[in-house]
Amino acid sequence: MEEQKTRILGIDPGTNVLGFAIIDADKKAIKVVEIGVVTFGHIGSEQTLKLRYIFEQVQDLIKLHAPTEMAIEQPFFGKNAQSMLKLGRAQGVAIAAGMVNNLSTTEYMPKKIKKAVTGNGNASKEQVAGMLENILKTTFSEQYFDATDALAAAVCHWYQFKGPGLKPAKSFSGWKAFLKENPGRGK
Repeated sequence: MEEQKTRILGIDPGTNVLGFAIIDADKKAIKVVEIGVVTFGHIGSEQTLKLRYIFEQVQDLIKLHAPTEMAIEQPFFGKNAQSMLKLGRAQGVAIAAGMVNNLSTTEYMPKKIKKAVTGNGNASKEQVAGMLENILKTTFSEQYFDATDALAAAVCHWYQFKGPGLKPAKSFSGWKAFLKENPGRGK
């Protein structure tokens, strides 16, 4: 009997760039179905138009790929309250798109996502992307760090709820150990 795969949509919300990733996962492997970014530069600075676009784009991804679960990165508190408010709105609109399509949605703090993927809650975007490359045996372009953050959210969700025992081909105690085994990958 073949084990059923779970399809997860990962979202890294933003009002200028929204990262997304779709994965299929089971106890044996995680497969990236699609990864990318949605940009909003062509819309201008009108926030309500950007929010509508986020809602429509997330709905399109859901309709195209039919995930059953969504993992989304929570905005983190920074020094700029206005940025936090904008990110919270973007996240809320993405969650609403999932809700109207009956997706089970889980929010994750950035530190939790980073720790689940790299073992270090303070890892950089480059470190997260590097560890995802190791886990998934693929290469990601630097221009897609928002997308790899979304992929990390989806992988974190899988590890948290569905994938006990699913481990990278080789496990590392941290970024330094990974770099020691993979010279040149931290550049």
